[in-house]
Amino acid sequence: MNTHAPGPEALAEKILRGVGGAANVESLTHCATRLRFQLHDGEKVDKAALDALDGVMGTVAQSGDRFQIVIGGAVARVYSEIMNLPSMTGGGTPRPQSDAEVKAAMRAKSRGRYSWVDNFFEYLSDSFRPLMGVLLGSSLIIAIASVLDAFGVIDFRAADKSATWVFVDAMWRSVLYFLPIFVAYNAAKKLKIDPWVGAAVMAAVMTPNFTGMLNKDSGIPGITCTTNETLGTQECVAHVFGLPMQLNDYGGQVFVPLLMVALLALVYKGLQRIFPENVHMVFVPFFSMLIMIPVTAFLIGPMGIWAGNGLGEGLSWLNGNAPIVFAIIIPLIYPFLVPLGLHWPLNALMLVNINTLGYDFIQGPMGAWNFACFGATAGVLLLSIRHREKEMRQTATGALAAGLFGGISEPSLYGIHLRFKRIYPRMLVGCLVGGVLVGVLGGVDTNAFAFTSLLTIPVFSPMATYGIAITAAFFTSMALVYFSDFRTPEERALANAERDAAEGAAAPADDRELVGVGAAEASASASAGGASVAAAAAPVEASAPAAKETVLGAPVAGRVVSLDEVSDPVFASRALGEGVGVEPADGRIVAPVDGELVTTVATGHAFGIRTDDGVEVLVHVGIDTVQMKGEGFDVRVEAGQKVAAGDLLAEVDLAAIRAAGHPTVTLMTVPNTADLASVEPHTGQEVAAGAPVVTVRR
Repeated sequence: MNTHAPGPEALAEKILRGVGGAANVESLTHCATRLRFQLHDGEKVDKAALDALDGVMGTVAQSGDRFQIVIGGAVARVYSEIMNLPSMTGGGTPRPQSDAEVKAAMRAKSRGRYSWVDNFFEYLSDSFRPLMGVLLGSSLIIAIASVLDAFGVIDFRAADKSATWVFVDAMWRSVLYFLPIFVAYNAAKKLKIDPWVGAAVMAAVMTPNFTGMLNKDSGIPGITCTTNETLGTQECVAHVFGLPMQLNDYGGQVFVPLLMVALLALVYKGLQRIFPENVHMVFVPFFSMLIMIPVTAFLIGPMGIWAGNGLGEGLSWLNGNAPIVFAIIIPLIYPFLVPLGLHWPLNALMLVNINTLGYDFIQGPMGAWNFACFGATAGVLLLSIRHREKEMRQTATGALAAGLFGGISEPSLYGIHLRFKRIYPRMLVGCLVGGVLVGVLGGVDTNAFAFTSLLTIPVFSPMATYGIAITAAFFTSMALVYFSDFRTPEERALANAERDAAEGAAAPADDRELVGVGAAEASASASAGGASVAAAAAPVEASAPAAKETVLGAPVAGRVVSLDEVSDPVFASRALGEGVGVEPADGRIVAPVDGELVTTVATGHAFGIRTDDGVEVLVHVGIDTVQMKGEGFDVRVEAGQKVAAGDLLAEVDLAAIRAAGHPTVTLMTVPNTADLASVEPHTGQEVAAGAPVVTVRR
């Protein structure tokens, strides 16, 4: 019978078997004394078998399928042996990440040079992404109606439609008309304020009370109306509190809620700082609405309408003076107008052109933009099929159907293009190609107001010119997106790894493959760093004791407590030896005794000292502070350095530890307590740093 302790490799194998095998390990890290496992299923751990292993000082099960194994000074070596086992080549088996985690990771890896650009596109994207389902639903209703309109079943734009078709209109207008309220809700959530306040502010200028004032015959005194000669639209002004307020129909507007919520967030968070937390529920929403509803009605709302109207008038002038330039500019600016809702005034200009000129010159070049947009979506669809991205394939399929048959670009924009900034430059090339062809070939007109879809191609003249332009725009964008990808290389690697992990989790156990690109990188880094720790922590033969008694001073000023009062079960169980805890009064951590600094972890939260007479001392700052990865720890010493009692080991930001949610108690134990005659802690006292708190006898 072999009575010797198992070798490092045998111990590593037994530990891995005890935690349920490599397939049950999501990730593995270590601190100064223990292995920290994140497992897929904590129920698979054989705790009794692990506790019985030579070389294991104790085990601690934690919440969230986390499990700790106390090794002591040899932890880095054992960690390295586990990570070098063939079954741990991938560093563990990552769990399938949530959609939000994947997107957050991809965005973090794809940050551009100008962070404000990324933040702006994220703000737009996250304000619309939750609406994808209803946007696609309403868009497909429009697409069906457009098909019936194209085949002459119903005049989709007739003023005298039957009640049936008026009801069908209500089915899709429910989303597009009230889109500002939905956007305001999502934008407020994105900026971490009460989303219902954002929705309420926007809804205030869309109530029947407000929109009823748009009718100059409403009988409400103090309202005057004029007509915009260029756009043919009516503009009304009401006098409220003696001040002129421009009245507008904000249905379908998104620039207004996006701008409003950005300002609301500043007001809301400012009010939170002013009022005590116990009255936030009442006074913060109250004053936010009291301030922002008038600001929106008097200032922000009219600004959005002015911007759109000014743009429409400028484009009308440009078409009259430089039609080729106009044909090129229209498809290039639409990708920026639509996400902000600034394209709506151009719809009014299209109707004015048809009513006054008998034809419209905007919709032709606008079609080049739409089909470039749909082409980019087609490229995304092909890539999602190629890379087996189920969610993206569904989104792109619905968006492409809504675009090609309904002429609706919003599902493509809000669901895909704004999420991935690589798409826009490629889509703009398609817009440019289509616009140049429209301009060079003499322009395209139409005598009808139509959604630019496959079904409405016959209403444009010359139809051949229009067909050539939109085909070129479509396939240019599609090819550019497909061959250069809509994801960055980092995003693609992450997405593919996530896909493989999800597919592996769904496959039979025998067919699963370990997929852990990120975990492998982390383990390689940890292994490299662990080598030095292992070397520093390697046990050496203790020299003969120079005295029978060694006194350990407090490593930090504060109140000395028993290990029984410490919330960490490893220290409380004395698995790491007898000692004390100190509730620190400041962040100066000092050496408790003369000796050699054999261990200094990179995160700065733990130090191992060995005295000349063989007493081993562990100083551990805080509990679970390894998770802070060195933030708030300013280490002043190095492993191998000789220290004297009272020498500064580190400056620690206690506020940062508390902010991270960790206890600040500083622990000092004697890991080789079993080899000594006695270790006597002296607790229940307030002490200065260096004051005697532990007496060690050999």
